[in-house]
Amino acid sequence: MKIPAPGSAIAAVLIGAFPLIPSAVTAAPAVTRPTATTSVEKPKLLLLNGNIRTPAGVVAALAVNDRGVITALGTDAQLQSLKTQAARVIDLQGRTVLPGFDDQHVHPVFAGLQAHRCVIPQGANLRSLQEHLRECARRAAPGAWITGGQWDAPALGAPMERSQLDAVSADHPVLLGDTSEHSAWANSRALQIAGVDRSTANPQSGIIERNAAGELTGVLREAAVPLVRQHVPAPTSTEIEAALTSSTRIMLSYGITSFTEAAVGYSAGLEKEVGAYVALTDSGALSQRIRVCITWSPGDASAEQFIAQHNLYTRDRLSVDCVKIFLDGVPTDSHTAAMLEPYVGKVVGRADETSEKGMLLVPQNVLNDAVTRFDALGLAVKFHAAGDAAVRAGLNAIEAARKRNGFSGVLHDVGHCTFVSRDDIPRARKIGATFEVSPYLWSPSPINDSIAEAVGPRTIQRVWPVREMLDAGALVVPGSDWSVVPSVNPWGAIEALVTRERPGGSADSFGKAEAITVKEALDLFTVNAARHLHQEGRLGRVAVGMLADLVVLDQDPLTIAAGRLHTVKVLKTIINGDLVFDSAPERLPGRP
Repeated sequence: MKIPAPGSAIAAVLIGAFPLIPSAVTAAPAVTRPTATTSVEKPKLLLLNGNIRTPAGVVAALAVNDRGVITALGTDAQLQSLKTQAARVIDLQGRTVLPGFDDQHVHPVFAGLQAHRCVIPQGANLRSLQEHLRECARRAAPGAWITGGQWDAPALGAPMERSQLDAVSADHPVLLGDTSEHSAWANSRALQIAGVDRSTANPQSGIIERNAAGELTGVLREAAVPLVRQHVPAPTSTEIEAALTSSTRIMLSYGITSFTEAAVGYSAGLEKEVGAYVALTDSGALSQRIRVCITWSPGDASAEQFIAQHNLYTRDRLSVDCVKIFLDGVPTDSHTAAMLEPYVGKVVGRADETSEKGMLLVPQNVLNDAVTRFDALGLAVKFHAAGDAAVRAGLNAIEAARKRNGFSGVLHDVGHCTFVSRDDIPRARKIGATFEVSPYLWSPSPINDSIAEAVGPRTIQRVWPVREMLDAGALVVPGSDWSVVPSVNPWGAIEALVTRERPGGSADSFGKAEAITVKEALDLFTVNAARHLHQEGRLGRVAVGMLADLVVLDQDPLTIAAGRLHTVKVLKTIINGDLVFDSAPERLPGRP
């Protein structure tokens, strides 16, 4: 059978009919409860006396078999007969049950390591940053590296100079990342160790910031950061495994049953980090369903080797079938996100083209060839694309792959999408592209102050245009980008999707016109995410025949005020019918 050409009416049905996906939940309780579906199989798990939201309505009870599949939904009376001595029975006491959540863009290894480094609160002013750094230096071994973050340039309240770090940590090399992790700030000792001085030229796709006198400020952008970071001692395999274990446990406590590691290799290289995922999966230490994206750039032989051998690392709940490509930087004070229109003003001390419109990191022809090749191999591509010019480049590459390969069935996603041209939003549905957005950042905050200042009042009105994306019929999925954001808790993100205000509500907002409904927000984390991974027949909904990846909540998000969504707490997390997180473990006879 010939595959229809991308953009044709038939292809739109095959590729872009995303509104036909069943919702994960109903917006309100159904008048008629669904009839129970029973099975001869004895359940390993029974949930009773609950507010279980299904696409067909609300039910009170649910049964799961030994293979982790939901076998029955109905009333307590209908499912009581399925009780056995071996089954775990949980009285929900009226609590709400939803499908488990999927975070499509997270960095658990980095987040776990960052928690044990020098933590600078986001939004700290210069004095606060120096006080935290001084304390980190006091605790550090003599001459040891001090790394961590995260600073926000507008919040510091003064132009950045390396002397400000030297004043409290001259004897230690210091490298602190900003909130976006696309820039870093080094002190004089760190620059000296790295051999970076006034005569050092900017690397390709990187910037070494200088002040008006031409002296190094210590601020490094994009590809300039590794000039110093490569001299920081790498974490050990044991440290990486501990970091990953810690992060995934935190994620379970927030109901995250699936996630995508968006840039494996960033913290310690591909071998150690992929090895940690494989080792912990094989040992049973990881519970979630995990997709790993291998960071790739043109000419990266190590990445090519891992891509060629990705099936060696695949397990039942671990897939290494995703390639991450960075297309630009970030639209903050750095001006490194690639924009179609110029930034407002220029960066002090820089008169380069990047200061005006940012940077595209991969030429379009090279990108088209790479995405076409990965698509033909059945590998999904995840782009980092914050600026609208980078988003366009990513969509162009996906379109090029569709034209050469036909529709392969692989769904590629353009990640972050801080700004997207109105002309490009309808393209996603036509070419089978997914928009991956970052709602954890969407309320007023220091990093958003930096974005607003960089792009100006006109452009900022359409920041993260998720309302337009959904109205155009595009498939939209969410990603936290933790630990770029302080918490991986999705409930603050859900509230921000709905209100675009500060938690609890505020007079100020960020992109208010792009707000969506609570049901739409929940679908991003459940049914939409499952569709993007081709798991819509197994995950993302509570229905007979679906896998029992579930969360039990202390409140019903579809009935509470929008300003309370950030207060929702996960009481239990269930994967494959197994209880993997419990905020209040049940006391059973014979158990301590």
